[in-house]
Amino acid sequence: MKMESHDHGASSGFVFGEETHFTVLKTSNFFAGDGFCAYDAKGKLVFRVDSYGPGAKNTGEVVLMDADGTCLLTVRRKRPSLHHRWDGFTGERTDGQKPLFSVRKSSILGHSSTTVEMYNKVGEEYQIVGSFAGRSCTVLGADKKAVAEIRRKVDASSSVVLGKEVFWLSLKAGVDVAFVMGLVLVLDRIQGDDEYEAARRAGVDAMKEHFRISS
Repeated sequence: MKMESHDHGASSGFVFGEETHFTVLKTSNFFAGDGFCAYDAKGKLVFRVDSYGPGAKNTGEVVLMDADGTCLLTVRRKRPSLHHRWDGFTGERTDGQKPLFSVRKSSILGHSSTTVEMYNKVGEEYQIVGSFAGRSCTVLGADKKAVAEIRRKVDASSSVVLGKEVFWLSLKAGVDVAFVMGLVLVLDRIQGDDEYEAARRAGVDAMKEHFRISS
């Protein structure tokens, strides 16, 4: 039986012929996008992202590396944009390089959707449904079938649901793991932007209420 390939060109060395599972650990909880480590089912480090401190967030660029530090994929915030929009590039991005894919989150009348457009396959789009903030979302392929899932991780010995800093990433056979990890990085940055905007609005509302009471 021929396996359908979902290799997106990010890193052909990370496409497996069977369903695979990874444990993804956010290495800092102080700032969105500080860093990630991803381990396979045997506990071996496969991917890492080293990006620390609030200043790193402002660069608008995040690099996914393998365990040896080789750059596999770069995601970069697209400016200006009316929506959350990030482009993904193979390897370490260089000036003039064309993106491999683009991730766009848009909100209309309170409803938000996240779309992944593949530039190397014209007209092919993926959808991300669910809540990354709640660690419960699914990546749907162009045929609307699930190709990857993010879920809360449960400790096998105690059956206790672990914190959101560690989660379970499951991928169907033939899916490029580095590509999906790139989507994880973008979702994390979008979540950080949303939380910052929510906090900013709450601060403005609190200030308005303070002046209303004082007047």
